Amino acid sequence: MTFTFAVPPADPATAAAYFRNRLSVETDVSDVHADLSARTPGLVVVDSRGAAAWAQGHLPGAVHLPTAEIATRAADLIPPGSAVVTYCWGPGCNGATRAALEFARLGHPVKEMAGGFEYWAREGLPVVTEAGVTRRPVDDLTAPSTTITCDC
Repeated sequence: MTFTFAVPPADPATAAAYFRNRLSVETDVSDVHADLSARTPGLVVVDSRGAAAWAQGHLPGAVHLPTAEIATRAADLIPPGSAVVTYCWGPGCNGATRAALEFARLGHPVKEMAGGFEYWAREGLPVVTEAGVTRRPVDDLTAPSTTITCDC
């Protein structure tokens, strides 16, 4: 008996549609880092965590907008027509998903950053703290230690 294919895989067209749809609403930390580094016009990265989490560390250039405040404050903080990427703590938290839903309801093109702040930090990318910009050592279980991207 095979466990992997106990349920037969989807036909290729169904699988292609599923994965394209998934990529239309998700991005990863490496791609966000590349776009922030390139200063991609119209991109706004939103940290949807609370004040204590923001103070502990956040992405350079991110806008702090907790999920509960998006409906009332987004118009003041996010330029019209901006593409939004949301993030929260990490894979064990669906806060970025809830934040992305709020932005979609407001009419913004939006993606959720898979891995959240946890994987940003674990991949050794810059983090802003009250003490300044810092980087953690790369966790070699999440990224190659010699480069920012995994070349996937």
